[in-house]
Amino acid sequence: MRILVADDDAGSRLIATMALRQLGHECRAVSDGTEAWEAFQADRPDVIISDWMMPGLSGLQLCRDVRADALGASTYFIMLTSHEARDQIVEGMTAGADDYLVKPLDPDELGIRLIAASRVTHLHSRLTEQQTELERLNLELTAISLRDPLTGLGNRRALEEDLQLLEARSSRYESGYSLALLDVDHFKAYNDTHGHQAGDDVLQAVAGELKAQARSGDILYRYGGEEFLCVFPQGSLDGTIVAVQRMRSGLERLAIQRDHDSADVLTLSAGLAVLEPGDPRPVHAVLKAADDALYRAKQLGRNRVEHTSSAAVDAAHA
Repeated sequence: MRILVADDDAGSRLIATMALRQLGHECRAVSDGTEAWEAFQADRPDVIISDWMMPGLSGLQLCRDVRADALGASTYFIMLTSHEARDQIVEGMTAGADDYLVKPLDPDELGIRLIAASRVTHLHSRLTEQQTELERLNLELTAISLRDPLTGLGNRRALEEDLQLLEARSSRYESGYSLALLDVDHFKAYNDTHGHQAGDDVLQAVAGELKAQARSGDILYRYGGEEFLCVFPQGSLDGTIVAVQRMRSGLERLAIQRDHDSADVLTLSAGLAVLEPGDPRPVHAVLKAADDALYRAKQLGRNRVEHTSSAAVDAAHA
C-alpha cells in the first residue's frame, strides 16, 4: 500500500518509515499537517498515519479535511495518540479516523493495524470498480433504450425527448429548424411479396443510406414501420430541400427491385416542414405540417419531396 506518515517528531517518523518499508509498503513521511494535506492531494495515499499534534494543521483537522474531500472516503486514516490522551481517541474516531495507535509506535502493533487497513482499502477499491462498472452498464442500457434495434437509429422515445429539447431551444433563442418525414413507397406490398426478413433488410438499407446522405448535425430516427424522421437543427429552406432530395435520390440509386417481374425500384416520399426563427408554433404543429406535406407527396405520385414553411402556413390561414 501507499502510506503517508505525518509526524513532527523525527524519531517517530524514522521508526514508522523503517517499519513500513520492512513490511513492504511504499512510504512518504512529512513533518507537519499542512505538508501532509498537500501530499494527500498530490499522491492520494491508501493510508495516512498522522500524529495528533503537529505544526500547521493538527492531525484532527487533517482527518476532517481528508474526509471532506470527494476522494477521501477511501483513505484509511490512523491517528497517533499518547498514553495520556485516551480521550483523543474518541474525538479522532468521531472526526473520521478508522483506527488509532498509541505512541511510542510498536512495529508489531503497526503491522496488525495495517492488515485491517489492507482489507478495508481493498474493499473500497472493489466497490469503486463495481460502481464504475455499474455506471458504464447504466449508460449502455440508456443508449440501448433510445435506439431502434433494427436500424440503429434513434427510436420514438429518443425522438420525443429530443423534440422537447429542440422546442425549448427554439423558444429560448428564437431559432429555426426543419423536420422531414420520409416514407418508403410501396413498402407494404414489398414486404408481403418478399417476406418480413427481406423487409427488415430493406429498412436497414434505407437507414444506412439516410445516414450516408445526412449532413453533420442532421439527426435521424425511425419514426415507425417504414417511416423515418430527420431533424435539421439549422439551415435554410433551400439547403434543407437539397439535403432531403439527396436522401431520396440515394435510395433510388440503391435500385432495390419492388418485385421480380418489374424494373420498378423502391423509392422515398418526403414531407418537409420548416419553422423559421421567431415562429411560435409548438413542435407538434411543425411535425403535423411535415406529415401533411408527406401526404401531398404521396398523393402527387410518390418519389418526391413536398414542403411547407412558416410563410406557407401563414398564407393558408390568411
